[in-house]
Amino acid sequence: MGSEAVVHVFLVSFPGQGHVNPLLRLGKRLASKGLYVTFSTPESIGKAMRKASNCTAEPTPVGDGWIRFEFFEDGWDEDEPRRQDLDQYLPQLELVGKELLPKMLKKHADEDRPVSCLINNPFIPWVSDVAESLNIPSAMLWVQSCACFSTYYHYYHGLVPFPSESEPFIDVQLPCMPLLKHDEVASFLYPTTPYPFLRRAILGQYKNLSKPFCILMDTFQELEPEVIEFMSKISPIKPVGPLFKNPKAPNSAVKGDFMKADDCMEWLDSRPASSVVYISFGSVVYLKQEQVDEIAYGLLNSDVSFLWVMKPPHKDAGLELLVLPEGFLEKCGDRGKVVQWSPQEAVLSHPSTACFVTHCGWNSSMEALSLGMPVVAFPQWGDQVTDAVYLVDVFKVGIRMCRGEAEDRIIPRDEIVQCLKEATSGPKAEEMKQNALKWKKAAEETVAEGGSSDRNMQAFVDEVRRRSLGITLKSTTATPSVEVVGNALAIEASV
Repeated sequence: MGSEAVVHVFLVSFPGQGHVNPLLRLGKRLASKGLYVTFSTPESIGKAMRKASNCTAEPTPVGDGWIRFEFFEDGWDEDEPRRQDLDQYLPQLELVGKELLPKMLKKHADEDRPVSCLINNPFIPWVSDVAESLNIPSAMLWVQSCACFSTYYHYYHGLVPFPSESEPFIDVQLPCMPLLKHDEVASFLYPTTPYPFLRRAILGQYKNLSKPFCILMDTFQELEPEVIEFMSKISPIKPVGPLFKNPKAPNSAVKGDFMKADDCMEWLDSRPASSVVYISFGSVVYLKQEQVDEIAYGLLNSDVSFLWVMKPPHKDAGLELLVLPEGFLEKCGDRGKVVQWSPQEAVLSHPSTACFVTHCGWNSSMEALSLGMPVVAFPQWGDQVTDAVYLVDVFKVGIRMCRGEAEDRIIPRDEIVQCLKEATSGPKAEEMKQNALKWKKAAEETVAEGGSSDRNMQAFVDEVRRRSLGITLKSTTATPSVEVVGNALAIEASV
């Protein structure tokens, strides 16, 4: 590959599964458009990724470009328990990252592969400080919905009233969004949140919001039209999702899982069409043992087939290993399968899967919508409670099983049975499936050539190429034109 033609983009990810996945997907999309992409995150995660996935320092072809991995030490031992405390880990990551990242970038420049753009995701806004200090353009990938981006923005700037210690139960009305009850607003913003460190971590990005020339989002124009329209007048945001759908490299072998997925596809192949309930609460949510028991009995009593992901806790998280009720697996026989981790995209697109019991994290929500899968909403905290409102009331692809951690109750087995029956058979299930298939079609169209996310992605790639040449060309053709205004990127698709 001739270095003169290569535009090198360097991605730095916060070391969490829900952050690595969308940023790596973005990397693959950028590579498929002809860029040379380096993906970087701390070595503690790099080790897990190499073990579970195909991650190497050698460039791997993806579409018309390449992707490679370069991990860095964060200065702490692998078994350092302070990693589990964001208030301690984030400052450590920033301290080390601000010293190491410039050295890594200099090495690439010395090897005639200078970096043209740095891209980070939330929790590590200091990456844009490094970019600024080295005079390299930077962008940010927002890994939640645009509705949540707007929520945090309005909270950070004090633009509308939010629940407070004196008024804990007020509803929140944000522009171009449904009215959110106090327990439907991203729970990190709630005055009594047990996770104030996550509020600090997320809001840290808003202090640095003027530095990236573009904020890419894993959502799409057709999914959140009003709020995207509204927020793009305030911030240089560009929806480029769903990122996991990559028409130019649909079967890319490059993956970012921290755990090897268990083999469950043969079992799924053996089940009838639309008969299996898929249950997964993502990489972080960890339920109470009593709730696991109720879900187990709910599954037994509902007679549905199910695939249940029960991820073991991190060894330093101080959590008890969850167990299934005695005799549970024997009673289920062949109609149920429990695994530690699953190939989620393959499961959600499998014809046997009927619905998805989900914690409503944004990655899982986007995958469900884009693969035409109805959901049973089981949010716990953070943006999940807002995503649940959208999945159930706005996108109309789901039914609600719980309201989140703030509700502070164990959902009993009878309610679980009722929800599973409603989501898998009858008029409500049919209506949800039809709506989900509409979103699937919209998701396929938006990333296909000429779709809104594809145009935004192409315009971003063109802008990175222009900046790497140090010149701005104004397009006069009917392709998307990019105009740099101050520090913002105004991309308009001329049609």
